[in-house]
Amino acid sequence: MLDERDVVARVRRVELRELRLWVRQGWIRPARGENGPVFDDLDVARIRLVCDLRKDMSLPGDAVPVVLSLLDQIHSLRRELRGLSEAVDAQPDATRQAIIDAYRANRS
Repeated sequence: MLDERDVVARVRRVELRELRLWVRQGWIRPARGENGPVFDDLDVARIRLVCDLRKDMSLPGDAVPVVLSLLDQIHSLRRELRGLSEAVDAQPDATRQAIIDAYRANRS
């Protein structure tokens, strides 16, 4: 876990005031530690993403939450699909085949 200053040292493209603003705006959602926010690896990856969106792609501030929300939805759907796939894989062969057949029939 990293504090704000550790994050700024690690992600050199973000300034402390920007990081604090992004947290206030809800773009980054760190955990709360005894001495303030603490950031994990996923938070750092999201901070790098916001840097890419804002600095490299010049995305306007009002578009950032839309993009982040869409990406969050994609990741959530991928987790759901992975869980569904694991549940199907745990079924007997005949059940799995019936699910595959029903899926293919619905696609066409």
